[in-house]
Amino acid sequence: MEILLKPWPWYIAGPLLALTMFLLIMLGKRFGMSSNLRTLCTLCGAGRHSDFFKFDWKSQRWNLVVVAGVVLGGFIGSNLLSSDTSVAINPNTVVELQALGFESAGTAYLPKELFDVEVFSDVKGIILLVLGGLFVGFGARYAGGCTSGHAISGLSNLQLPSLIAVIGFFIGGLFTVHVLFPLIF
Repeated sequence: MEILLKPWPWYIAGPLLALTMFLLIMLGKRFGMSSNLRTLCTLCGAGRHSDFFKFDWKSQRWNLVVVAGVVLGGFIGSNLLSSDTSVAINPNTVVELQALGFESAGTAYLPKELFDVEVFSDVKGIILLVLGGLFVGFGARYAGGCTSGHAISGLSNLQLPSLIAVIGFFIGGLFTVHVLFPLIF
């Protein structure tokens, strides 16, 4: 049980991830999470309203199993295998985040100031969640995939567009944290 309760070192997790990607490539499959939203919308009948959702969703059933596994695994990991849900981040970062108003920095997995139920009673919190969701959704669609799809699957396939997208994700993340966060919070 001890091996499940601690983070796995890179020399175990890395090769397991590489093996998974190798098997997916050999099976002709492409991994990505954002494409599953399209599959779910198609499954629910969105193809009647938009041509974008008219495709053979059954060919993506295997990826829906991955989504179910991620949700189930996240639940099990969070509720059954975690004794401490705080994220180990640099103490200087904790101080900077707390100065911006994130009092839960260093003690919670997700900042309660953004992801707690109380956010829905705050107009600023709702606006941030809606705008963030729109930017992430538009960005993933515009880039042809999300961070996991490009960074894991696309780079494993040596795709130049994925390298460009990952560089863009990093630049966007750095800009957001160092420029926008201080302005917003």
